[in-house]
Amino acid sequence: MLIKGVVALGAMAVGGQIQAMSDRFSEQMLGLVRREGLPEDYAETVTRFLRPLGRCIAEMTGRPRPVIVGVSGAQGSGKSTLAAFLKMILEVDHRRRAVVLSLDDLYLTRAEREALAAEVHPLLVTRGVPGTHDVVMGMRTLDRLMTAEAGTRTLIPRFDKARDDRMPRQHWDRFAGRPDVILFEGWCVGALPQREGALTEPLNALERDEDPDGTWRRYVNRQLATAYPALFRRIDHLVMLAVPDFGCVRRWRTLQEQKLAQRVGQGTRVMAAADIERFVMHYERLTRHMLDEMPARADTLLTVDRDHRISQIILRRGSASRL
Repeated sequence: MLIKGVVALGAMAVGGQIQAMSDRFSEQMLGLVRREGLPEDYAETVTRFLRPLGRCIAEMTGRPRPVIVGVSGAQGSGKSTLAAFLKMILEVDHRRRAVVLSLDDLYLTRAEREALAAEVHPLLVTRGVPGTHDVVMGMRTLDRLMTAEAGTRTLIPRFDKARDDRMPRQHWDRFAGRPDVILFEGWCVGALPQREGALTEPLNALERDEDPDGTWRRYVNRQLATAYPALFRRIDHLVMLAVPDFGCVRRWRTLQEQKLAQRVGQGTRVMAAADIERFVMHYERLTRHMLDEMPARADTLLTVDRDHRISQIILRRGSASRL
């Protein structure tokens, strides 16, 4: 199913479009639009693209276990926003219970990454790439949600990016009972490793200057080939947000950091422009690889244009990701 372009509103104002929706849905949607700092005309995106996707996901439910939907996309592409709106759509439109688990909340603690950096390569102190997540914790969390009963309370890990460390367990979220849908979102969710020959030449200044012999990038690729498939195989339906190019990632990651700076106080680890430029280089190799190979196998493909808006959706109904 292909839906392309921006919905034609004609003379209808956005306010009129929202009024046509159920009162509860419009109230929930507007509240979420404001919390996410989005323009009110994001209603067009919700109506044209996200509600059809929500309906598609709702139709997958009814199995003996929850449906796991992987949401993948480059930094700043809108994964967390998409997951939040899908959760709302599933709950309000379809009366399905949904929970969001972020790959970013599965990062190793700072102390664990510092130990890894000392043992393997200094670049592994920086969170983000495969090898810097607690994959076992992720699998256990998904498995507990999938087997939960009515009285079960499942802890959902949380990571504090501003302090670059995992939150104490007492500050983790708790999900009551069993969900119908688990929205598992993250920048490299569902990623496949590169072939060995592709790792030989440095891709950017970070790899050239700080990983000249390829130790770091080979370790990352090996982790993606060995540790992560067991986690990603749990995904029933893979959604990809496909961005135009890596230049957009740099720009949108800067905007992301600016929003973070507005939410947190002094004494937190908010990155300056030069820090962001170096930081995104950690992600560049795998991001480019995913942009090349994942669109053809994603179960749902959402194309994001240079204005940071979804412009196309391809729904491949009834398919499950094969990793």
